[in-house]
Amino acid sequence: MALDIHTAIQTALVISVIALILSIWFGIQSIRKARALPFFRMRRDTMTRGWRLLAWAVFWGILAVLLNSQIEPFIYRYYTPTATFTLTPTITLTPSITLSPTITLTPSVTVTPAISNTPSITPTPALPLAVEMLFESTTTPNPEALFSDLTFTDGIDSEYRPLKPGEVFQNPINHMYAVFSYDQMVVGSQWTALWYRDGELVHYETLPWNGGSGGFGYADWQPDPSEWLPGEYEVQLFVGQLWRKSGRFLVEGEAPTPQPTSTPTPSVTPTRTNTATRTPFPTSTRPPSSTPRPTVTPYISPTSTTKPTAYPTLTRTPTPTITNTRPPTQALTQTP
Repeated sequence: MALDIHTAIQTALVISVIALILSIWFGIQSIRKARALPFFRMRRDTMTRGWRLLAWAVFWGILAVLLNSQIEPFIYRYYTPTATFTLTPTITLTPSITLSPTITLTPSVTVTPAISNTPSITPTPALPLAVEMLFESTTTPNPEALFSDLTFTDGIDSEYRPLKPGEVFQNPINHMYAVFSYDQMVVGSQWTALWYRDGELVHYETLPWNGGSGGFGYADWQPDPSEWLPGEYEVQLFVGQLWRKSGRFLVEGEAPTPQPTSTPTPSVTPTRTNTATRTPFPTSTRPPSSTPRPTVTPYISPTSTTKPTAYPTLTRTPTPTITNTRPPTQALTQTP
């Protein structure tokens, strides 16, 4: 029986968990048994064996944790992952969603329609020309590339596993994933994912394939939550111009109202209404200037004439200076 890497890892994980449980069980039993033995040597050997089994339990526990989280991604770094499904080149279209009414009305009279509504055959999806013109890759895609059925979810983990898979989703929705596994892909070949709502193209992505030849992948769309309008959505996958797989899901409930943008909208500046013209007060008329009065010359009385002195003026006669006419004194000369 051929097993792929993922199945081998899961098998090893189950074996590790079983070994962990058995090691803990036998280790505890050995320790309990050792406490009841009367001989020291047998008690020591049994006790040692019990603790050794508990140590092996710790090892099996660590190995189980690594197998569950780290071993598989580590192996995929060196070996191409093997797809976990088998697809035939012949693709059979099967509807993935069956709508059943919640209320069934039973008519009292059965009306047989004259013309039966036979569903027509859905044509093979084709790639829009506008999207095809955006191709960048020149690598020839493998026409035998295989894709699994699409699983829709609003969240995935680090290993591309869907967290809440389903076919009917309720608003509000933020991010939607279409998860799939693939095989025989050629690195660098062009691949395209188209998202339709009620038959109208609402989103697409096309780029050269940057994964491996086999493994797990996804196509996603994360518009504004207000764009998730209720209706039937369909995702179509193409390799080159060849259609490979389609899937459908439903969105129910009204989409949330779009949030207002942070860009302020300029408000209209109100036009200032002209106020009534103020009637100016009448300008006061300046009274006429008065006639200048004649300059009044101050009265100056005539200079009075000095009256003659009634008494005679006494004239002071200067006192005559007496001049000393005495001859100078002569010095007496003493004869020795």
